Amino acid sequence: MAEIVGVLGVSHNPLMWSALHRGPGTGLESVAEGFERLRARVVDLAPEVLVMIASDHFHMTMTDNMPAFMIGKAHEMRAGFPSERRVFGLEPAVVAGDHRLASHLLGGEDLSDEIDFSFSDEPKLDHSFLVPLLLLNPALNLPLVPVFTNCNAPPIPTARRFARLGSYLARSIERFPDSRRVLVVGSGHLALELGGPRQFLGTSPDPEFDARAVSWVTRGEIDQAVAGARFGDLLEVGNETFQFLNFIACMAVAGGRPAEAAEAVPTRFGNLPFFEWKTR
Repeated sequence: MAEIVGVLGVSHNPLMWSALHRGPGTGLESVAEGFERLRARVVDLAPEVLVMIASDHFHMTMTDNMPAFMIGKAHEMRAGFPSERRVFGLEPAVVAGDHRLASHLLGGEDLSDEIDFSFSDEPKLDHSFLVPLLLLNPALNLPLVPVFTNCNAPPIPTARRFARLGSYLARSIERFPDSRRVLVVGSGHLALELGGPRQFLGTSPDPEFDARAVSWVTRGEIDQAVAGARFGDLLEVGNETFQFLNFIACMAVAGGRPAEAAEAVPTRFGNLPFFEWKTR
């Protein structure tokens, strides 16, 4: 049977990646240390496959057909797009998949009764997947099951639906008949605004929200997180804050347990999340 060995939540900010990639002296020493710690944690957990919950940025999915939740079930996936290479220095990569586990999460031959998933046999991964992969598993030697979520194009699934997604993934992974050590990773943001008046402030657009979010994660307060992550609330915080919903899914994967570690690291790109849950 499969086993969830841990749950992590991190940022995928491509500007963060670009700065870290330039090396020391970028003012992101605390961020670099945070990812160094989590890389060591990944080694200690010894996962055999990653299941990553992340939100595409109009690369793979467009508004002509925008799924709420989608699973990629390819044996191999291309990661990175030309614009991401040009702007952020993200080199394209090829990532192995776990077709059997992905198909199981979809429900096998019958679509799950609990979640109306879409699926793709040819998923393409943008920086929301690639940045965490490179920072947590730079060798890219672990197969990936990507779980795409719509956090960018209203109507966006409610926070309660994200919690149900996480609970479903946890149950489904643990029912998988093959032996797998599975690490679940959430990729998202705390308060963030892009293209609006509060972008590039050199700080978080809403430090109070960030503090509440870290408190919810620290205490395992999933109901409070759901209540505080309604559409209007998140839009008021910042127009890209919806990707905090991926962390609510992670809270549910962890069974609502308090996080082992939860931190919002202040940077010029906003407060960057570092979340870690034990599952046993």
